[in-house]
Amino acid sequence: MLTVTTANVNGIRAATRKGFASWLTDTTADVVCLQEVRATEDQIPDEVLAVDGWHTLWAPAADKGRAGVAVLSRHEPTRRQVGFGSQEFDTSGRYVEIELPDVTVGSLYLPSGETGTERQDQKERFMKEFAAYLIDLKHRNSQAGREVVICGDWNIAHQEIDLKNWKTNRKNAGFLPEEREWLTHLYDEVGYVDVVRRLHGEVPGPYSWWSYRGRAFDNDAGWRIDLHVSTPGLAERADTAVVERADSHDLRWSDHAPVTVTYQH
Repeated sequence: MLTVTTANVNGIRAATRKGFASWLTDTTADVVCLQEVRATEDQIPDEVLAVDGWHTLWAPAADKGRAGVAVLSRHEPTRRQVGFGSQEFDTSGRYVEIELPDVTVGSLYLPSGETGTERQDQKERFMKEFAAYLIDLKHRNSQAGREVVICGDWNIAHQEIDLKNWKTNRKNAGFLPEEREWLTHLYDEVGYVDVVRRLHGEVPGPYSWWSYRGRAFDNDAGWRIDLHVSTPGLAERADTAVVERADSHDLRWSDHAPVTVTYQH
């Protein structure tokens, strides 16, 4: 059995002040993928580093205080990789990858974008490069008899059932037609699988991100953007997918909730 969690911590130092280290101590996950760490390795709180039993790979952004990804694994990886061979994005704290004996695990923080701005142009450039990488990654691992799962904040809601207020977000970054079509291409043509959707079926959510503004969390007006995207063989072995939603607004340590999937061997 392999249990993998993805969690956008929205700044690991802030999350630690709100209880992230306790969550990390208590989790039964074998692998934890983090996004939006927003800290260099020497800035990781001592409370987090003191949690025993993890092999860690931190990939901060060159632009201090932004982005940043990590993978924590209870088993020592056989290979570690920062970035995906992109001249533009490999120092931006957007992607990190480890190899375990039979599966490759990636932690992704895809740019959020902003409609009509350079930030959206950057997001589209990232998507184009990353799609090519995912095609190659799937091919290489398939030839080696290995599975792949890319966990993280993909910053795209794929279908109307993936966000509560889809009608008012049709022209906003994260739910633009071209972004949604990009995910459709990865699923329907490249052959990756949205693991949580496969397990939960065609139902609203389960959402994993809620704005801190208003009463979004209390009203469950969220987005499902924290994904496990895997090769078909691994997706077939997935038997549970849980959004670890806090019991109340004041108990949250991030505006995202961890998304945990258990894969059977």
